[in-house]
Formats: sequence, structure tokens, C-alpha cells
Amino acid sequence: MSDFETKVRETLANPENQGELPDADAVGTVGSPECGDMMRMWLKFTEKDGKKVIDRASFQAFGCQTAIAVASMATQLLKGKTAEEAQHLSAQDLTGELGPLPPMKIHCGQLVEGALKNALESTPSQPIEAPTESVNTLSSSLNRPAGGKLRIIPLD
Repeated sequence: MSDFETKVRETLANPENQGELPDADAVGTVGSPECGDMMRMWLKFTEKDGKKVIDRASFQAFGCQTAIAVASMATQLLKGKTAEEAQHLSAQDLTGELGPLPPMKIHCGQLVEGALKNALESTPSQPIEAPTESVNTLSSSLNRPAGGKLRIIPLD
């Protein structure tokens, strides 16, 4: 087993920050037609030293083990970053301790990067109002009629 596979297995044994973040300030959703993976990322901001920084990040994924492992790493790396700093992170940066992804798994990093960038695009400059309806899971939100602020962006 390669070092990469070992790190993915270790991360999957105890993924960090998996699940909805009910009090999130921003949420981003993407899907990959290449493999059928879907990813949603929630971001919660706080004020620190006069700057708005990511306090917590979480994710929900329908995808392969690598996508879940990268999302887990990414949510840990995002803590304390400003939206601008997070916007400049690449898929490769978001893999954290997993290291470079094998060529056939690069789309997993791009999926996480896409969800992050989509969430950052939806980040309001003012505090957001509480949502009028609750979406408990990614699958339930995909089955509801389009509308509201949810956007699903296919990755190229």
C-alpha cells in the first residue's frame, strides 16, 4: 500500500468536520459529471483581529474515499483563513497531509476546491438572515425544486 493510500485510510477512519453546519454563513455545492461525485461545503465566519475569518468548515459528500479524505483535510486547513486567503487555495493546497493526488484522483481535489469557491461566492458582506427552510441532507436538497440560493455547478 502506498503512503498516499495509507493516509487516505487513516483520514477515513476518523473524518473531521463531516455533516451539515446549521448556523453556516455560506454554503457551496458542486458536482462532477466525470464520476458522479457531489460535494457540499459549509463555512462559518467569525471576527478576529478586525478581520472576518473562517471559524468552522464542514462538508457532506457523495463520492469516493479520496474526495471525502480531501474534504476532511480541507476543512481543517481553512480554520483561521480569511475568505480572500481561502479563495487563493488550489486543489493541491487543500489536500494537506495527503500530499499530491494521483492523476486519476485529481478531480477529487477539484471537487473540494469547487465547493469551497462556490461557498465563498455566496458569502455575503453582511451577516445572513436565518434560512426560511432547513435542508438536512445533500440528497434531500437535490430532490427539491430549484430556487433559493442553492446553485449546483458542474465541474469541467
